[in-house]
Amino acid sequence: MSAKWERDSEASKGTLTFDIDVETIQKGIDDAFKKTQKRITVPGFRKGHVPRAIFNQMYGEESLYQDALNDVLPDAYEAAIKETEIEPVDQPEISIESMEKGEPWTIKAEVAVKPEVKLGDYKGMSVPKQDTEVSDADVDAELENKRQQQAELVLKEDEPAANGDTVVIDYVGTVDGEKFDGGSADNYSLELGSGSFILGFEDQLVGHKADEDVDVKVTFPEDYHAKNLAGKEAVFNVKIQEVKEKQLPELDDEFAKDVDEDVDTLDALKDKTKKQLQEQKEEAAKSAIEDAAIEAAVKNAEIEDIPQAMLDQDTDRQVQQYLAGMQQQGINPQMYFQITGTSQDDLKKQFANDADKRVKTNLVLEAIVKDADLKASDDDIKKEISDLAKQFGMEEDAVEKSLTKDMLAHDIEIKKAVDLVADFAKQDLPAKDEEK
Repeated sequence: MSAKWERDSEASKGTLTFDIDVETIQKGIDDAFKKTQKRITVPGFRKGHVPRAIFNQMYGEESLYQDALNDVLPDAYEAAIKETEIEPVDQPEISIESMEKGEPWTIKAEVAVKPEVKLGDYKGMSVPKQDTEVSDADVDAELENKRQQQAELVLKEDEPAANGDTVVIDYVGTVDGEKFDGGSADNYSLELGSGSFILGFEDQLVGHKADEDVDVKVTFPEDYHAKNLAGKEAVFNVKIQEVKEKQLPELDDEFAKDVDEDVDTLDALKDKTKKQLQEQKEEAAKSAIEDAAIEAAVKNAEIEDIPQAMLDQDTDRQVQQYLAGMQQQGINPQMYFQITGTSQDDLKKQFANDADKRVKTNLVLEAIVKDADLKASDDDIKKEISDLAKQFGMEEDAVEKSLTKDMLAHDIEIKKAVDLVADFAKQDLPAKDEEK
């Protein structure tokens, strides 16, 4: 079999022309006859036993061609792809060039392929300087967060609610005097100033005491997810059941022990907190350097137009990964869309916005893998399997069965490309907060 690839001059697509040899065709026709023979009934013969010669005389061998082509085409197409070394990214549009009896069949396939990438500089990229210093103020702020987390809510007796307090309320909302779905609740705990409720709702409860009734008047935003409420004025009849204030623990050794059982003193907690913050800052700096260096490498590359199929596939993959992450948290897709007031189409539109950037980045990293001859060793693959097993709480055998060696190797090599670009990056641009 011979195959020929002709790329279109203006896009990442082209025409793949290939032959299917006579021997393969004949086998396909024979198999097609055996399947057809079982289905047809010819007078004078038992069902499934009509001779080939009689069938050909009555129907013609050409009646088997389409079934034969359907049978042999997938393997022939794959062989043509392998011979021409192209990388299709979507299903081809197949047309028949010739289908003469006793001759090779010639097939044409219009194919969208992975765009060609011409790399520019990808080593020594200039990136913003990263601050990894942890100050005493950073440590103090983190300890204050821990204090807030350890706070207890204590009833305020005959005192008005203030921002930061938590009120326990019953409420009934109406629009034009009519109740609406989701507009009522009993014994709801709301922290004032948290921004949890519609703008203006929480402010109108500040200054009121337990057992008071308050009419809260608000206007739903024009872009509110419930279209029947968007832009509408609403009145909430609110009954304040309780007002509670936060009672913060003292910042002392006892507090330190409550927060972390591995420390005995506040000083020890400060030291441990500083170390943790240092690790977080260094990890954040590493990620920032990677992102900036890779973004620069992508800008330096020349990339052909990206087929829509690649953008759609990336978007679908992002949606599925996002929903899978929600599922791991116990939130199924139906519940997620109900909570957020969105649909799967909304989620797809959200991820589609950055699909072009993601696809280009991946194409450049794949080109760097090839240019730098980066390889995933057997030890690399074993470690990746072990890491994934620990991350997802799976057995290593289960990871091996769910991911092919090629998939694992691809991911490892992409990571190596990221490390290469980041390792050669130079922090010689002003830090982000210094830029104007």
